[in-house]
Amino acid sequence: VLSIPGPIEVTDEVLYANATPPLGHTSPDFIPYFGESLRMTREVVYTTTGQPFLIAGSGTLGWDQVAANLIEPGESVLLLNSGYFGDSFADCLRAYGANVDEVRAEFGKAATQPELEQALSTGKKYKAVAFTHVDTSTAVLADAKMIGETVKRLSPESLVALDGVCSIASEEIRMDDWGIDVVIGASQKGLGAPPGLSVVIASQKAIQVMESRKVPITGFYTSWKRWLPIMKAYEAGTPAYFATPPVNLIRAYHASLTQILRSNISLQERFELHREAAQRIRQAAVDLGLKLVPVDQNFTANGLSAIYFPDGIGAGDVVPRMSQRQVVITGGIHKENKDKYFRIGHMGTTVVDKQRGDIDRVITALRESLQEARDSKQA
Repeated sequence: VLSIPGPIEVTDEVLYANATPPLGHTSPDFIPYFGESLRMTREVVYTTTGQPFLIAGSGTLGWDQVAANLIEPGESVLLLNSGYFGDSFADCLRAYGANVDEVRAEFGKAATQPELEQALSTGKKYKAVAFTHVDTSTAVLADAKMIGETVKRLSPESLVALDGVCSIASEEIRMDDWGIDVVIGASQKGLGAPPGLSVVIASQKAIQVMESRKVPITGFYTSWKRWLPIMKAYEAGTPAYFATPPVNLIRAYHASLTQILRSNISLQERFELHREAAQRIRQAAVDLGLKLVPVDQNFTANGLSAIYFPDGIGAGDVVPRMSQRQVVITGGIHKENKDKYFRIGHMGTTVVDKQRGDIDRVITALRESLQEARDSKQA
């Protein structure tokens, strides 16, 4: 069982779609897959007017799209930082010339509403407020609804950019209702497809900001001015070309979206299944005497768990023993605490298809591996 926070286990239907012979990217047979994928992407984040961009690349490419299209050199961005990926998002923005101010949360915590209100009350003009919805390094879940509403109230001109790479399709994101202007995603986590597809949805406000910028977009492959006609054409049922799309990956993504949105399990029920699986994993960890990294369990991700190792035991004691039991997990990634904890992913078919028994296997392997590790220390 692949139980890391992405890539994840995928369904047979997704595997079959990915394994079909490639189609021409402008052929009549391929166009519907692309167009329908764009429309279904909107549904996953509850937007009716957002513009999806499906571009070959990792989730990281979404940061570059935000920075290149929406932030002009010298403009300021407020970044709410809750871990490793907050650090990287800030680094990316700075690489494009942005001035980045950070609200840095303590390890295991997310930025609070008072902290955000204070940062927005200094009189400084921020082009955007950016945050990681679920930081994969800590399993901390930011309060996206609060952030969107607070920015709208105190700094309505600012764009709100949500890094949802580790939250789309495992956490609720109501893009329109919450005032989110950009959602950044990727295919290989909750969206349930193989890695390699950057998934970004931009509000019409964000598109207007891009179109009215004073200096040229600071990117070529990332330029929405180049990609926007492509996305509009495919959604309208006609081909267009800027760069070759990953045709097999888009077919796999289409297959996964069809299962997510058109099966007998609703999107809300899917979120609830992720919550149930997360609670099972965490309760098993607590029963084993382990402590969770997120400090506030009300703001803990439902697609992965971050758990401290017990005293005297590290990644080398647990991760290989889990692998021997056919369960793949991973250690920490947060640069200051990476050796202190491990992470278990529980997204997609692993939690939705209970007949697979993946969660039971993960819990059993964790229990046995920890006991074996403890016994080896006492021998």
